[in-house]
Amino acid sequence: MNRVQYLQKLQSEKFDICIIGGGASGAGCALDAALRGFKVALIEKDDFASATSSKSTKLIHGGVRYLEQAVNNFDLAQLKQVRHGLEERHIVIQNAPFLAHPLALLTPCNSWVEGCYYAIGLRIYDAFAKGDSLPKSRWISKKEVLQRTTGLNPDLHSAVLYYDGQLDDARYCMLLAKTAAEKGAIMANHLPLLGFEKDAQGKLLAAQVEDELSGEKFSIQARLFINCTGAHADFVRQQANPELDRRIIPSKGVHAVLPLHTLGSTDTALLIPKTTDGRVIFAIPWEDKLLLGTTDTPYSSDEEPSLEKDETEFLIENLNRYLAQPIGLDQVKSGFGGLRPLIASDPGRSTKALVRDHEVEWDVQSGLLSLLGGKWTTYRLMAADAIDEACKHLDDAEPPCLTAAQLLAGAEGYDFQAWKTWPAQTGLDASTCEHLSQKYGSRAQAILALLDENNTWRTRLHPDYPFIQAEVIYQIREEMAVKPRDVLARRLRLEMLDWQATIQATPMVCELLGLELQWNDEQVQQASIAYQHLIAGFQAKI
Repeated sequence: MNRVQYLQKLQSEKFDICIIGGGASGAGCALDAALRGFKVALIEKDDFASATSSKSTKLIHGGVRYLEQAVNNFDLAQLKQVRHGLEERHIVIQNAPFLAHPLALLTPCNSWVEGCYYAIGLRIYDAFAKGDSLPKSRWISKKEVLQRTTGLNPDLHSAVLYYDGQLDDARYCMLLAKTAAEKGAIMANHLPLLGFEKDAQGKLLAAQVEDELSGEKFSIQARLFINCTGAHADFVRQQANPELDRRIIPSKGVHAVLPLHTLGSTDTALLIPKTTDGRVIFAIPWEDKLLLGTTDTPYSSDEEPSLEKDETEFLIENLNRYLAQPIGLDQVKSGFGGLRPLIASDPGRSTKALVRDHEVEWDVQSGLLSLLGGKWTTYRLMAADAIDEACKHLDDAEPPCLTAAQLLAGAEGYDFQAWKTWPAQTGLDASTCEHLSQKYGSRAQAILALLDENNTWRTRLHPDYPFIQAEVIYQIREEMAVKPRDVLARRLRLEMLDWQATIQATPMVCELLGLELQWNDEQVQQASIAYQHLIAGFQAKI
């Protein structure tokens, strides 16, 4: 993924499809379209998965809450959403097994009646998950619950154990984009849309963009433009056609990150079924931390959503009702906020009541195709629907969608056990070798090869985490990382795990960026100070 070469191609070539947005839906569309033989461009105003697609609860699921609402309200749309999610769950896992895997979850029960209710509901959930290999749900005793999660309050009756999937969302999106690039898609991050060039009838001819790094402005020509900008879809829709009504109601969800020992478990998550705002909350082991979330509140600000003190207190208050040893705000290591791109069918409805389904919209006036709504689990179905529709408007025969069987970069030839031989071969510690295997799959060999180029690149970025300098070099050369946040938030995830460690690792990351991108000393220092200031601002909010 050579950004300089790609920028030249974006300026000089004409494309069949130009995708706006580099999150899960945009990268998914790029891969789908490239596999069908289209000439594809993709532009992203910030970085791949920089917004909603890196801020999820990291679950691949049908949605237990949606199932409950569907049954209680006789809502077929909710049932459809659950079925789609469960159908896609095993495909997400099989196409990148080093990044996605099954996850055990417990739902605590306070009585025999409550246990029956949840057990029956999760049996229905199992019934929708036809054809996948995840274990089925079962009702377990208090004794087994406390053996699995020693940090839970013993004042409970039992629990229902069930399984969903878990993924590293930002890295999964990165590999969707990388795989699309390897199939011929041309793309660039940090390339915001300024507007469109149109013909006399208002049809879109080209996208006007600006390279955030150089300030250069140019146009990208394409036969069709697809809007995959999530919670910001209305901005692009109205750039294409100012007469369009707004369709998206952004809903803010936040997560707090706690020490893993909070639950006393390393491999079992907790679903808290009853909270004061009517949602469920998950406490999920992730990257040797405990991910606690999420909330659901309307959001209208243009600022990046972030974890606030009152939201943190709400999450911890609801978790503490289930813990043997309650915790306080001082245990929070990090946190983040994201926006759900909910489609408004009725402006008066609560965001909690809106279905997380998707819609493909065709604007006859401008010729813009917009992929609206959706969630991570169904990104592939969303992309397939969008490219199916694109085929109709490009007057092409509709070639079949091939993404269900397309392994992502790093999944080819992946061996779950291979990393165990790497410590002896490379001198790296076992935790770093396992981390490289779990984040890069078979492509980890390219990072190990960098150690022959420069032996100092085996140095850790922070003593408490397994990330090494060679990863940053690889991410700059092969994954289009050009800013410290590209590395630490999306490709390594340290910003999501530990704010203080992120601040401490930033100078070293900026030195490596400067080395590869030919920054001068002042540019290195400015980048480091700016990012550290950003993280310190997040810390100050809680």
